[in-house]
Amino acid sequence: MESALMPCPVPPDQRPLEEYQQLCRSWFFVWPHHDLASLLRPLAVSWLLVFPLAVLVASGSVPLRHDLPRLVIAAAVVAVLLPLLLLVRQWLGWSYVNRRLMSERVEYEESGWYDGQVWEKPLAWRQQDLLVAQHQVGPVLARLRQGVGLAGALMLLGAGLCQAF
Repeated sequence: MESALMPCPVPPDQRPLEEYQQLCRSWFFVWPHHDLASLLRPLAVSWLLVFPLAVLVASGSVPLRHDLPRLVIAAAVVAVLLPLLLLVRQWLGWSYVNRRLMSERVEYEESGWYDGQVWEKPLAWRQQDLLVAQHQVGPVLARLRQGVGLAGALMLLGAGLCQAF
């Protein structure tokens, strides 16, 4: 109850709602914020950029060099690694902010890593942060789960096709 009467000691850039807004302004973290298509488009571009390099590397394999379908499939599977890494990085950022929004307390640093403090959020802050976590960040995490599932399915499908040829 005291924390509701005291001014907030948490520096503005370390407040969970501000961290959420920073993610929304970031060119990288905004990809999954709107819809699944806005997430998949840059991931597809990253896959297309890596694919020629993966084909070049895979062509160094003697068995694959003489088997063009397997070469292309193996390169396509390997090229999925970059979009998968991008998804993992986004997952880490969004899940961190989600945990901070859902928490009843805010951990913060006053001037460095060695002087961390904990401040209990007032009820109004908790309610607002919970709403943002549920209605804004929750759907983003769901889209990221879909993206990771799709990348995993593509890798398994490609590995299966590579074995079939």
